[in-house]
Amino acid sequence: MARIYPLFSSSKGNCTYIGSKEQGILVDDGVSYSRLCGALELNGLSPDCIKGIFITHEHSDHVKGLSVLTKKKRIPVYAQAHTLQALLDTGCIHGSCYEMKGCVEICGMRIRCFSTMHDTSESCGYTVEFEDGKKCAVCTDLGKVTETVEENLIGADAVLLEANYDIEMLRNGPYPYYLKTRIFSSDGHLSNDDSGKFAAKLVKNGTTRIILGHLSQENNTPELASETVMRHLTDFRRNIDYMLSVAPVETTGGFVAF
Repeated sequence: MARIYPLFSSSKGNCTYIGSKEQGILVDDGVSYSRLCGALELNGLSPDCIKGIFITHEHSDHVKGLSVLTKKKRIPVYAQAHTLQALLDTGCIHGSCYEMKGCVEICGMRIRCFSTMHDTSESCGYTVEFEDGKKCAVCTDLGKVTETVEENLIGADAVLLEANYDIEMLRNGPYPYYLKTRIFSSDGHLSNDDSGKFAAKLVKNGTTRIILGHLSQENNTPELASETVMRHLTDFRRNIDYMLSVAPVETTGGFVAF
């Protein structure tokens, strides 16, 4: 059975393991090697299970652990062209790396990327399709749900979807104006409300597992994110039509199977 392990998820560090207990991939590596190893161990996994690392973009909360991990384990890295070049320019990759083009097949999984709107030269999410036809996706760091995002996520069985901020918390919070403007923008992050609107579309089209991720620790709470998203899901029954969870800042053990 396919599994998603949300190991780390916040504005300070992101890393998701997808696969089985024997082998799989990482989407992003935004934490130190020691923290990653500890999180894997809590879930009965090891770094040797990781057969590929797929990077969404070069912001530090998604790549800060990449240099040490690839130096120690020489795991191949995959990313879009501009992201890959940025990682190479800053010495984040030791070993082999590949530009994402079309479909990458690893461990019986077919991985594809899709573009997202974020304030980098290039950013993306990933879909992963398994041999049994099951499909999941990781989609964070997007200011707007575009047609491209919809086309790639509709029909997925499980989706880790950004719910970064509560609108009122951000508006009335301590962040400076320029940072609030950035987060609110279409190249920023997805609010709880926008996440909920898209979650309803996903569930309507067959998604049964939704994991809310990349929550801001300053402008959101797990309770607010869940409550807001669920207000958009009143046409469906929780734990019958869909299951909703929030990715932890740091795992204490646990995965979502689909």
